[in-house]
Amino acid sequence: MQRRPVFTAALAAVLMAGLAGPALAQGGYPTKAITMIVPFPPGGLADIVARPVAESMSRELGQQVVIENKPGAGGGIGMAHVAKSPADGYTVLLALSSLTVIPEADVVLGRAQMFAPNSLRPLARFTADPTVLAVSADAPWKTVKDFVDHAKHHPGAINYGSSGNYGTMHVPMEILAQNAGIKLTHVPYTGAGPAVVALLGGQIQAVSSGPATVLQHVKAGKLRVLGHWGNGKLESMPEVPSLRQAGYEAEYAQWSGLFIPSGTPEPIAQRLRAAARAAANDAKVKEVILNAGSPVLYLDAPEFEKYVQADARRMADVVKKIGKVE
Repeated sequence: MQRRPVFTAALAAVLMAGLAGPALAQGGYPTKAITMIVPFPPGGLADIVARPVAESMSRELGQQVVIENKPGAGGGIGMAHVAKSPADGYTVLLALSSLTVIPEADVVLGRAQMFAPNSLRPLARFTADPTVLAVSADAPWKTVKDFVDHAKHHPGAINYGSSGNYGTMHVPMEILAQNAGIKLTHVPYTGAGPAVVALLGGQIQAVSSGPATVLQHVKAGKLRVLGHWGNGKLESMPEVPSLRQAGYEAEYAQWSGLFIPSGTPEPIAQRLRAAARAAANDAKVKEVILNAGSPVLYLDAPEFEKYVQADARRMADVVKKIGKVE
């Protein structure tokens, strides 16, 4: 009789340990390095944001957040890779606004979707900048009107570069072309970095890119910015007018944000969300991204999810107007 309470207590302890096992395993997350997929080459906005954010999240999580650039298909290859990765918190995505465009582009092209819109869960928005119209410093155009007038008199003569079909550098240029009634020639690259290199080298005549991608070249006197796709002043380039001021109803924001595979366990998702929030409020992160030309404009998960859904609805209409691009 004296042994029974001991046995019962021991059995209860074993059962409780078994039940607590999964919770303890999740509570101990992360136990190894986390891979942050950047679906573009180095040098573009996604990469510029990812590096200080990954460094800050590494400190917050106590494990290394390792960046892996996986470019191609306007970001679609890297995005699809994360969407199909195990939902265990060890593969995350630093995406740009092309994420809301690519699924609709797949529909327009009549091909299987690279990833379903609901296969990626938004956790945090870090930046949201209007793109800017950048040309070589020795280009003949001093204003957006100069650029548009030249395009009207020489249809298709202006070549512009992008990060890929339906990407964040392609869509805004097509919005401008539609609104201004001009024809431009699209030259896709694997990312913003290579496109800007091509502009600097004279292989193309213009790009629409995030301010952070071109600001250093503007300061160095190699590029000129004619206008931007916002509706106010740019913090990094307050002297640059908006396209709306120039008479064109063309607006577009290139945002960056953190996503995880849908189905990631909630405790892990909340751990990553907290680390992302800490990164967005990290003074060093803010300084690095601002010095590159983009202020941090943080949105937490619930607000960011609404923002992404609204952007997807708006971009669906834009993609349908662009139509099929091979």
